[in-house]
Amino acid sequence: MEIESTGKENERFIITVKGRMDAVTAPEFETRLLEWINGGETQIIVDLAGLEYISSAGLRSILTVAKNIKAKQGKFVLCSLRDTVKEVFEISGFSTIIPVCESLTAAVEVR
Repeated sequence: MEIESTGKENERFIITVKGRMDAVTAPEFETRLLEWINGGETQIIVDLAGLEYISSAGLRSILTVAKNIKAKQGKFVLCSLRDTVKEVFEISGFSTIIPVCESLTAAVEVR
């Protein structure tokens, strides 16, 4: 899995994730995002256009990150989910807990 920051847009810290988020890679996702959050980034958009697969471990890591940002009165938005990943979010109910946008452009506008 690849995780990288692509900079800021409209004061939102943008992160892209590519590959698979499973029991092996989810801890890395969680660690990296918590480092950014603890470093002061609390307005975060995660672009999942390159995410091919997510397991329950990945969902758990995303929930941990979302809770950390909420505790700091921040904003956490996911965008550009592929059909298979989007289906997992809908079935699990995560799409009702965490804002999910169709595109990065739409995610940047979320208030």
